[in-house]
Amino acid sequence: MSTTGKVITWTSVIAVLVLAGFIFFKFCFVYAEGVNEGDINYFQKEGFIFKTYEGKMIQTGLKNSKVQGSIQSNEFKFSVTKESVAKQLNEGTNTGVKLHWKRYLGTLPWRGNSQFIVDSVYVAAPAQPTKPVKEL
Repeated sequence: MSTTGKVITWTSVIAVLVLAGFIFFKFCFVYAEGVNEGDINYFQKEGFIFKTYEGKMIQTGLKNSKVQGSIQSNEFKFSVTKESVAKQLNEGTNTGVKLHWKRYLGTLPWRGNSQFIVDSVYVAAPAQPTKPVKEL
């Protein structure tokens, strides 16, 4: 094999390895995982070719601002790939839930429209009233 052939072969091998690494980190590497708690706003199965479960959860809380007692909300869009998790969400749409999710850097058509993939659901316990903190 000539020197030019070896260079082309090694360049091709390196290019394939770099491309494979990029695809792995973009679509298969779990970038983050966590838990969000709130009320399910909607949950549906959608798609033309790949039918995926998509949902939105509303998270409410108190806003830290000059106006005391103002309320803010945050929308959390997510996808579900497991049929068992989708069934749990369909049954518990009127109650507060905790969603455990994994975040990927890219989306795949058969995995859903969101980078956040929910893999388990917990029914959220009702919030306990908190005592006001005394200021010094």
